Amino acid sequence: MLDLHRLRLLRELKHRGTLAAVAEALSYSPSSISQQLSVLEREAGVPLLEPVGRRVRLTPQAEILVAHTEAVLERLERAEADLAASLAGLTGTLRVAAFQTAALALVPDALGLLAEAHPRLRVEVTQCEPESALPALLARDFDVAVTEEYQDEPTPRPDGIEYADLGEDEMRLALPGPPAVSEDPSGALAAAAGLPWVMEPAGTASRRWATRLCRNAGFEPDVRYESTDLLLHLRLVERGHAAALLPDLVWTGGAPAVRLVRLPRGRGAGHVRRLFTATRRGSGAHPAVRAWCEALARPLRERPQGTLKEFAGGG
Repeated sequence: MLDLHRLRLLRELKHRGTLAAVAEALSYSPSSISQQLSVLEREAGVPLLEPVGRRVRLTPQAEILVAHTEAVLERLERAEADLAASLAGLTGTLRVAAFQTAALALVPDALGLLAEAHPRLRVEVTQCEPESALPALLARDFDVAVTEEYQDEPTPRPDGIEYADLGEDEMRLALPGPPAVSEDPSGALAAAAGLPWVMEPAGTASRRWATRLCRNAGFEPDVRYESTDLLLHLRLVERGHAAALLPDLVWTGGAPAVRLVRLPRGRGAGHVRRLFTATRRGSGAHPAVRAWCEALARPLRERPQGTLKEFAGGG
């Protein structure tokens, strides 16, 4: 009989890549992990690891075992969800990953709603960008991740993760100048071609979307500043150092402090990003997960429509 604990170690190695990373995540020594996997090899009767330089990789037989382990763990997650649903109240710990603007604009209100409805449920939140949050979700570092997808820029969706739609967040061109919101997009993006830009790092979905948007407007953006911190983006625009593309969630709780222009609509010129919650397959039915996702969606759903219009000025 194969040991589930050792199978989980093999699965961890699949997701984390190295014995050292597995050991650090599980608070074991690398030698202990190696010994347990050697025992699993004897139980399975086939080699499970093969050396590649100073690292190891899973053999085809190990990949088969990991696939079955995933199925077993998914079934166990469903069992935990059913067990939690049979109880009168929510307890335990829920671990959440959220990217910056979601953490700023949605998480505080969601925490308040959840604390009021389920005071015995502990919620731990880590600010984490989707590129890191989804692998960590699969590795069971988190129970729920808040992620995003830009229009006309689909991102890979790892197998074993389920998504639930939260809503959309409009993206706008942010320019140095007196606070104003323009509903007239004609030529504004192309007119910003000569400005320095601040964008998220190369390789991110946001950067690919923003670059494509600028190219569709006929220019290559002069990206002088890179950061995942959108508050830094905003500060650079406020001080007149750069143009940026900012989501409306940045303005939660306050008025725009820069000139904003609505982006053009149409094919190849998407102007919104969609927000999602992501959970491992089998865990989405857990009452704590469902309660969190509903609490997170509520402030987005109840956000006043047309909030930015009241600040409209010259475009």
